Amino acid sequence: MKLLSISAKGLPLFNEELCLSFYAGQRVSEVDKDHLHLLRSDSRFYLNNVHALIGINASGKTSVLKVILLALNLLNNEPINHMETRDILGQAEKITLNVCFYSDCDEVCRLQTVIVSSQDHTGGMKYAIKEETLWTKPASSVTTKKRLLDFDGIAPVAIRSSDEAFLPDDISIIIAYNKQHQQHILICDLLSLTNINILPVSDDIPPDIVAFLDPTVENLSFAREDKKVTVHLKFKGKPEIVLADPAELNQYLSSGTVKGIVTFSLAIRVLKSGGYLVIDELENHFNKEIVATLIRFFMDAGMNRTGGTLIFTTHYPELLDEFERNDCISIIRNRDGGITVNNLTDILKRNDIKKSDAYLSGFIEGTVPNYEAYTSLKKSIRLALQNGADG
Repeated sequence: MKLLSISAKGLPLFNEELCLSFYAGQRVSEVDKDHLHLLRSDSRFYLNNVHALIGINASGKTSVLKVILLALNLLNNEPINHMETRDILGQAEKITLNVCFYSDCDEVCRLQTVIVSSQDHTGGMKYAIKEETLWTKPASSVTTKKRLLDFDGIAPVAIRSSDEAFLPDDISIIIAYNKQHQQHILICDLLSLTNINILPVSDDIPPDIVAFLDPTVENLSFAREDKKVTVHLKFKGKPEIVLADPAELNQYLSSGTVKGIVTFSLAIRVLKSGGYLVIDELENHFNKEIVATLIRFFMDAGMNRTGGTLIFTTHYPELLDEFERNDCISIIRNRDGGITVNNLTDILKRNDIKKSDAYLSGFIEGTVPNYEAYTSLKKSIRLALQNGADG
């Protein structure tokens, strides 16, 4: 299954309807084809393999990421009340979520889900699906990009019924469709590990990943015996270190190395399966070249044959210059007390303009810190320094 688009109405943190697109909306040149994934062999529709969500601090990037993960997990038959990202729904009375996707059985589908909230006996929020409808159409029937997400005149193939007592009220009716077609999405979610780096026990950490991240490491491996795990770590020219607890690795390896091993190991799984790797603040603990390498792997159609997708947030506009296209970049801003999301194609009509310059120059409104806030901060710090010197 491949995401084509997500739209959501009624989210409490958003000023307006959230609309996200995951297919190539701009014209695709011959050169572009080397960086995109062809939806089906006889079509002209391509998917972007990398999606960047960029904005300043507190703009709402993580909130957008939570909506994407909620939609992916909904398609994966996960109960809403078990999802870690369900807090994005807040106390909204009614949220309408539309998810369009390409099915493994060669259909283009649209799932519309109406979610309502209530308080449980502990005072926490509980969510239920009130209404739900599924439409499908043969992918071969879509001849133009304009018609890709158009389901006008098409009768739904499934409508949620109150008679479905066997179906919990927070699980989508997509579960029956997935069971029939044996579909499942691999979702590698690193959102909860944004600022925490924990290296999971693994038998197959490729040594080339470790060497790329830390050339001083000669060997890193795990051994299991009687349900106990020992870690073997050897630096070049040094005696081997044996650790009884994998958590102790953080004393010997940098945060960037640990996060890199986790990230690149998951990237391999996603590139193999065609799933989704979702990362908040991709640049956190990484230098620019490591980040750029990961992006390039997903953008290489020769390496990424399954259409594995990297979705990430970032504060750093320099990363945007890794992209040849504008339609895989979303600008996140928090204005008038609510989050707004705009695809870069709606702001920059040309791909040849250097994206980082446009972002940093203030040409894109709301992408640089407020100048008045900057001058107030400067005065405040200057006063504090002066008072400190006087004391």
